[in-house]
Amino acid sequence: MFKLRYIALSVILILGIVLAGCSSSTRVAKSGDTVQVNYVGKLADGTVFDTSVGRRPYEFTLGAGQVIEGFDKAVVGMKVGEKKTVTIPSAEAYGPHIDSLVVHIARNKIKLDTEPAVGQVLTATSPDGKKITFVVTGVSDNGTITLDANNPLAGKDLTFDIELLKIK
Repeated sequence: MFKLRYIALSVILILGIVLAGCSSSTRVAKSGDTVQVNYVGKLADGTVFDTSVGRRPYEFTLGAGQVIEGFDKAVVGMKVGEKKTVTIPSAEAYGPHIDSLVVHIARNKIKLDTEPAVGQVLTATSPDGKKITFVVTGVSDNGTITLDANNPLAGKDLTFDIELLKIK
C-alpha cells in the first residue's frame, strides 16, 4: 500500500511539473502574436528619446512591421514578465542618415506663417500627394534655411529597456 501511494504521489508531482511547464507564463512571444510592452528608448549618451512608462503599455503585432525591425526581433522569444536591454544598430532602427535628404533653401522660396526656428517641424506635400516631414536644422543670417527629411533617429544606434507585459 505504501508503494502504491508513493507511485501515485510521484505521478501527481510529475504531472504538476509538466503542466506547470505548459502554462501561459512560460509561453514565448512569436511572430504573429499581439503583445504589450513597456519600454524606455535611449540614445548612446543615455538621453531618453521615448518611453511608454507612465503611459499606456505599447501594443503591437510581432512581424507586422508596426515597429522598427530590431525592436521586433528583440521581443521575439521573450516571456511575460521578462525584462531585457538591447542595443539596436541604426540599420535595424531608422536606417542611415541620408545626406541627400538635407536641403538648403532660400527663406523667400517657402511660405511660412512664422519665422523658422531650429527644431521646428514642417510638412510639405510632394507632387504625388505624399506628406513629407522636415525638421529645420539651420537658419542662417543670409536667409537660407536647412531642412532635414531624415527621421531624427536616422543614423543612430538605439538602446531599449523592454518589459514584456502580455501576449494575446
